[in-house]
Amino acid sequence: MTDSGASLGGDSCERLIYLHGFRSSPQSFKAHLLGQAMARAGRADGFVCPALPASPAAAIALIVERIAPNERDVVVGSSLGGYYARHLGESCGARTVLLNPSVRPAESLARHLGRGTLFHSDELFEFVAEHLAQLRRFEVPTISRPERSLLIAATGDELLDWREMVAAWAGAQTLVIEGSDHALSDFEQYIDRVLAFAGIKLPAQ
Repeated sequence: MTDSGASLGGDSCERLIYLHGFRSSPQSFKAHLLGQAMARAGRADGFVCPALPASPAAAIALIVERIAPNERDVVVGSSLGGYYARHLGESCGARTVLLNPSVRPAESLARHLGRGTLFHSDELFEFVAEHLAQLRRFEVPTISRPERSLLIAATGDELLDWREMVAAWAGAQTLVIEGSDHALSDFEQYIDRVLAFAGIKLPAQ
């Protein structure tokens, strides 16, 4: 495991906003773990986890209009949610945590066009060509304040290349996990690090 900036945290955030990945939902295990951790820290009311629509334009609009992230918040994005978090970090000034983030989703998701269901329910999910064009509109070529981001990337990610993530977030606090997988099945091991970056301390066990 390679860890840069391990000792660097930040002021306590006002809210921790979790953005799930493609075809995922607030029922994902990472969302549950973060919600439980925030509750243990006495910050349950500061945890926000919206259900994001398939349309990237609608997803960003929902986040901006209903949640309105700002520089006092920390946005945690997983996979496609990490791509959204990158955009929001630049447009809203929020600190960001990226969990195996998608770097070029308009390319990596092109093979997933069509109808399906969410991973955690039978709810219909339809991803169409227009959504790929929408994704391109939210691209951020270079982040202006990398020190306000924490990247957690797994070398065992079977869907995305961790080296592209590290290059895209050059200068960010970075934790490279040897092995693991795209879902970060061992995410529980890294919750303390995520919360420390957000300025939140869990009570002693």
